[in-house]
Amino acid sequence: MAALVKSADRVLQILDLLTEHPDGLTLTEIQRAMDFPKSSTFGLVNTMAVRGFVQQDPNTRKYAVGIRLWQAGQSYLTATSLEQLALPYMTAVRDALNETVQLAILDGTDNVYIGKVDPDQQLRLASHVGARLPAYATGLGKALLSLLPDEEVRRRFDGVTFTQYTDRSLHSVDQLVGVLGEIRARGYAEDDAEYTEGVYCIAFPLKPSRDYGLASISVSVPHVRRSDDLTARTIESLRNAAAQISQRLS
Repeated sequence: MAALVKSADRVLQILDLLTEHPDGLTLTEIQRAMDFPKSSTFGLVNTMAVRGFVQQDPNTRKYAVGIRLWQAGQSYLTATSLEQLALPYMTAVRDALNETVQLAILDGTDNVYIGKVDPDQQLRLASHVGARLPAYATGLGKALLSLLPDEEVRRRFDGVTFTQYTDRSLHSVDQLVGVLGEIRARGYAEDDAEYTEGVYCIAFPLKPSRDYGLASISVSVPHVRRSDDLTARTIESLRNAAAQISQRLS
């Protein structure tokens, strides 16, 4: 088992404790229950309060679970329900192409994978649900970013360093904005070995939804299996699946 980071572990212990006491606890009660040093308990709880993960009642001085933790829970439920809604269509695409199909949502400047259907192939994409990757470097991520106005894309990437994962990775926000214009014009995004050598990806954005936010669906193909015919069938299958999922999201 990997070693725990003490401060992070203590934060999670405090959240567990407050979850069990919905009426809240004072700082002293938290410190006694956790048996942490007073100074570090104050620092941890104060940081959590500033970040919105706990909140203090001004009258009782008790701390309780805050709005950010509720938002995190809602995000998990949203991602889970979206994956369940999209799964039959993702499975149909996988069955038609026998390639990896993935579903992702946008979080800041990253795409987060919330669904995956694997093919019956020995050579397949090594990814997993819950992974977070920079949106500028993936097909899914660029499909997601294409749903935003250019001004918002520039705002989000202000000060972000564009890591060069391969020699095909995008290197600046100006280049990214140009690529997003092309994606909007043709309706789908591509990732030709921009994050992982030897992997080609096509991704379609889903219709933005008030309940689910921004999401996209993709197919990833190893270069050794890529062909014009497979690419054409992938575009057609994904376009149909994206339209069907988007209709369900309306």
